[in-house]
Amino acid sequence: MSIPALSAHELMALMNAGKASKEEIAAAYFERARGLNSKTHAFLRLEAAPEFPAATSVTLPLPIAMKDNICVKNRLTTCASKILDGFRPPYDACVVEKIKASGGVIIGSANMDEFAFGSSTETSSYGITRNPWDLERVPGGSSGGSATAVAAGQAVWALGSDTGGSIRQPAAFCGIVGMKPTYGRVSRYGLIAFGSSLDQIGPLTQDVTDCAMLLNIIAGYDRRDSTSVDKPVPDYTQALVRDVKGLRIGIPKEYFIDGMQPAVEKSVREAIEVLKKQGAVVKELSLPHTEYAVATYYIVATAEASSNLARFDGVQYGLRVVPDKTRKSPLVDMYEATREQGFGDEAKRRIMLGTYVLSSGYYDAYYLRAQKVRTLIKRDFEQAFGEVDVILSPTAPTTAFKVGEKLADPLAMYLSDIFTIPANLAGIPALSLPCGFDDNHLPVGLQLMARPFDEETLLRVAFSYEQATAWYLRRAVL
Repeated sequence: MSIPALSAHELMALMNAGKASKEEIAAAYFERARGLNSKTHAFLRLEAAPEFPAATSVTLPLPIAMKDNICVKNRLTTCASKILDGFRPPYDACVVEKIKASGGVIIGSANMDEFAFGSSTETSSYGITRNPWDLERVPGGSSGGSATAVAAGQAVWALGSDTGGSIRQPAAFCGIVGMKPTYGRVSRYGLIAFGSSLDQIGPLTQDVTDCAMLLNIIAGYDRRDSTSVDKPVPDYTQALVRDVKGLRIGIPKEYFIDGMQPAVEKSVREAIEVLKKQGAVVKELSLPHTEYAVATYYIVATAEASSNLARFDGVQYGLRVVPDKTRKSPLVDMYEATREQGFGDEAKRRIMLGTYVLSSGYYDAYYLRAQKVRTLIKRDFEQAFGEVDVILSPTAPTTAFKVGEKLADPLAMYLSDIFTIPANLAGIPALSLPCGFDDNHLPVGLQLMARPFDEETLLRVAFSYEQATAWYLRRAVL
């Protein structure tokens, strides 16, 4: 089997046995990434050649894809938006520091929906990314480039960000593992913000073991991030045991809805039976405020996006457009021309929505009310976790849809995240892993959710299920 088909832990075993060097592995991935990128467009920018950092403690010297909203010192970081054209951060994000300290090499900047606004990686200002299982379909979003890079063997693993499902949904569409850790478990320092109370960086990997290994590197307290939580970080690989006997798994009735693709429900129901046979105790439960999650999210998230994106005005960094004629004043005209040309349609839509819900006369009716509903959604999970250890659901209601299929219908696009959004609103950890395929040979994702900072139980259940099936062994062929 070729090097790019192997998982991170398999590659580490090869290196430890002296059968491959980190240089050989990196060269194989760099070559494959360059060779396939014209087909997948997983990367916006690829590094010219492997450059291994001066690591303080070399533990995992493997190539990684970095989503284009995670700052890498002196390297272009644009959030797939023209408004950040030419922006080179003067510092590394916390997670980048940790990757470099482990000996990892960044293979390139992965494509994404502009500013993470999307569920298909079609809103990128620099072209769409395609699903390696079917190049006529989307890879999901907004971390679609990161997911595609892993699924296509263009990177060993990747980092993405998840604001409403942007790691888990593309992981499901691309047949890999993706985790959104608990809010505060991984530092957001150096992540260009979308929704500051929702964003979380997390791993996209070939299997659950790789997910635990990468989480070990990036998790932990960071004083530079005011939302980072100072809690001890366990060795997540110790949770990888095939034992779910007696664990209580809840099945929320609100997550099995009319309109769900039959193949998705079938695969998830079969996954439930696998866990039952392993000794898990399965019970149905209710999360009654789930129906309000999408509306709540698109008020809270757009309000925070509007505030966060106000800083991009052509003054300090990125794009600056100087209009030919002055209508109001040179400064105001420069602001307007820069933001008009710099932001894409979806970014403008979310800025306008967010500005509206925060405006005088509408704040109480929309934003304040949405925050109250968010509290109710969080309480639903707190009550549920009084009865169960893990909550299980589909990751998305369908498998990957065709390029362009939902681009003209924002509401249909937003509903792609209907099952992933609640975990972000509640701040809990959630993971997607493959659990089957539909009639078009497209992957189906299984979502698991756990109590805050209980990533260990999440990984334990995921690993037990994964090892009892063979879905994770299937690879996209390009």
